[in-house]
Amino acid sequence: MIARDANIDLNLLTALDALLEEESVTAAADRLGLSGPAMSRALGRIRRTIGDPVLVRAGRHMVPTPRALEIRSEVRRVVEAAHGVLAPSPPADPAQLARVFTLYANDLVVTALGPRLVARVAEEAPRVVVRFLGESHVDAPLLRDGAADLELGVIDSHEPEIRREELFVDHMVAVVREGHPLTTGKLTARRFADAPHLNFSRRGRLTGPLDAALAERGLRRTVIATVPTFAASLLMVRDTDAVGLVNARIGGSTVRGLGLRTLPIPFALPQMTMEMAWHPRHEADAGHRWLRGMVRRTVRELLADLDPDPDLAPGRG
Repeated sequence: MIARDANIDLNLLTALDALLEEESVTAAADRLGLSGPAMSRALGRIRRTIGDPVLVRAGRHMVPTPRALEIRSEVRRVVEAAHGVLAPSPPADPAQLARVFTLYANDLVVTALGPRLVARVAEEAPRVVVRFLGESHVDAPLLRDGAADLELGVIDSHEPEIRREELFVDHMVAVVREGHPLTTGKLTARRFADAPHLNFSRRGRLTGPLDAALAERGLRRTVIATVPTFAASLLMVRDTDAVGLVNARIGGSTVRGLGLRTLPIPFALPQMTMEMAWHPRHEADAGHRWLRGMVRRTVRELLADLDPDPDLAPGRG
């Protein structure tokens, strides 16, 4: 067995492997891209560490000692194992992947993206389970703590190490029940502000970017309620005269499925960058790379199937 010493330079294993394979200092140096003197010094250190000459002169050639022959196969095995550890992990085979991936997102993102994502995952990786976590009213470093593998949506995390990738850009539109007074006549900023409003906020906030934009125009809206989920906001809008808000690109199909109407907001609002985020511990993980690629492909599919409505472009009205 190779001597176990905490002070051993493990780089000597690579040099020893080359020397035993080539049985020549010059050839071993060429193989590792070292100079002849550097390889000779490495051989000297190996001899002192092992307590054996390893290679000895026999005429014009060098031959391994019995000790060298004894450890040759073990040295090769250890070097190959080290290369395997240090080499980039190969791409994941989805068919063999057996993991639970936890995605953190609000229910709008889950509603819009979830069905396609789950269907694609089930087809490619039948042993993978996708677990969605809903947003909480309190902020928690779920990616840093390992409670979630991926976050989707408007990322407001402040941890500097978090990796982010833009998926698409969206904007807000108003959503109202069929027959709502705002569905007839010209929708002006004042008519919009004078209507009762419903806020969708996981933190229970009563104001947001919409209020700042109204204030610039000398207007103020009346918020009659705030709800924590997208689904709750739509159901409340359906049965009241409240005006809600929804992401134009990914919320439209759900809104139409409930028989609701979307209307353009008659002034410009900041656009929203929808991203996915993950902790750097997962950066090179083969399974996580596959998951991120799956999300990218699913988002592209979803957006390609959505028909943009020019009448709902931001700032029109």
